[in-house]
Amino acid sequence: MADELVRVDLLQLPLDVWQRTQEHVDGLLREFALIVQDAEARAATPGRLLGLVQELSAGYGHFSQSQRIEMEAALERGEMSIDLTYQLPAGAAGAAHALGDMLDEADDYCRRGDHLLTLATPPEELRFRHWFIDEFVDQIGGAPPTPWPDYAKGA
Repeated sequence: MADELVRVDLLQLPLDVWQRTQEHVDGLLREFALIVQDAEARAATPGRLLGLVQELSAGYGHFSQSQRIEMEAALERGEMSIDLTYQLPAGAAGAAHALGDMLDEADDYCRRGDHLLTLATPPEELRFRHWFIDEFVDQIGGAPPTPWPDYAKGA
């Protein structure tokens, strides 16, 4: 039996912060793609990082295509924030949590500077990413939505 769908609302999502966060993740994924395609780079990359590269490259990005289109359209209209609604199976909480853990681990590699050129996620974008992922995990678990401004105040 398929999981029942759970509604997740992202309230007052700041489009400028989302855009910067997305650009950072896109840059990280581009670097990962180069590692995967280059035999010499693969050979010089630790096994755990290679595994992380493969997991993130395969599983990230297809998750929210229609919402991404909505956000890009809102940016073009000059809007500052947007409310989004997702309908997801309850099992998506585990996937969201795992994605957050993988991105945090990728940031650890970025901070070390040994194997990646991409810089670690800047503080505001990191906070946004944690809010974004936590909203999925928490709301699927039954918590009410926390609008971005309320979450950001707790920084």
